[in-house]
Amino acid sequence: MQLEFVPVEEFYFALTLAVRTLDDLTEAGLAEQVENRLKQEFGQPSTVAAASQNTYNYVFRVRDVDNSPANQLILSIADWQGNLRLSSDYGWTLDAERKPIRTDKFSQRTVFSEQVRSHLQHWLQLAFAS
Repeated sequence: MQLEFVPVEEFYFALTLAVRTLDDLTEAGLAEQVENRLKQEFGQPSTVAAASQNTYNYVFRVRDVDNSPANQLILSIADWQGNLRLSSDYGWTLDAERKPIRTDKFSQRTVFSEQVRSHLQHWLQLAFAS
């Protein structure tokens, strides 16, 4: 799995309406640890929400993972009410009216979520208890 950071200038072009919550990790302090590591690596997040429940969102294009029939795969790493929230459009695509619909891969979202957590733990050198 390769992650390609989406900077703030490209954020609105990359994110789709099909991105849905993949996992909420509730381990105390994890969201801050991840934010610090991502800030060291990439600087400014892809977007900063103007709300107290969400202060950062780093968005990535995921390479080397099939999300067909969609032509791309997005992973969002954000804080949400003090927790670490992972979101993705894995298993979703947009129909002709740009409404999100499930694909055949939807049933594999749990496996994909485990792969994402494993990749992030190794890459960011953090231990997730959740």
